[in-house]
Amino acid sequence: MSAEHTPPLLAFVAASGTGKTTLLEQLIPLLRARGLRLAVIKHTHHDFDIDQPGKDSYRMRAAGAQQVMVASRRRWALLTEHSDTRPEPRLTELIQALDRSALDLILVEGFKHEAVPKIELHRPALGKSPLFPTDPRIIALACDAPPATATELPLLDLNDPAAIAAFVLQRIVQQ
Repeated sequence: MSAEHTPPLLAFVAASGTGKTTLLEQLIPLLRARGLRLAVIKHTHHDFDIDQPGKDSYRMRAAGAQQVMVASRRRWALLTEHSDTRPEPRLTELIQALDRSALDLILVEGFKHEAVPKIELHRPALGKSPLFPTDPRIIALACDAPPATATELPLLDLNDPAAIAAFVLQRIVQQ
């Protein structure tokens, strides 16, 4: 595969608290068991920090380094600081930072406004309005009860990760 290879993308979108992370935790081992090499890009609205105070990398960043790479034989991570005035990152920008030649599928959590294929998680009992009526990029609805709004979209059981993994393999990976 060339460095220009971009594997298929699939975003999982929903209101906060619907279970996106939990579902991805269940899907990842199922897809890995099928031999897929995966990446996950997660969007967060929070001011997050994966580095810990007192660690050398944190101290270097706190001292003013804009990029700090932490590396070992088993993994490496690059922390990059941006100004507070910078807009939210675009998904395409983040995808470019991945080693796409080593991937078969990129799973995305969030980024609901991006123009990529999406599975919407919906729990009618939460009382949140679904996204699918106004988003043509939603290709399926994973829910734990029938949605109040009728749809022609495939309905997936939110509590059956194996069925969702099979849908992803058939619809996204084996195109």
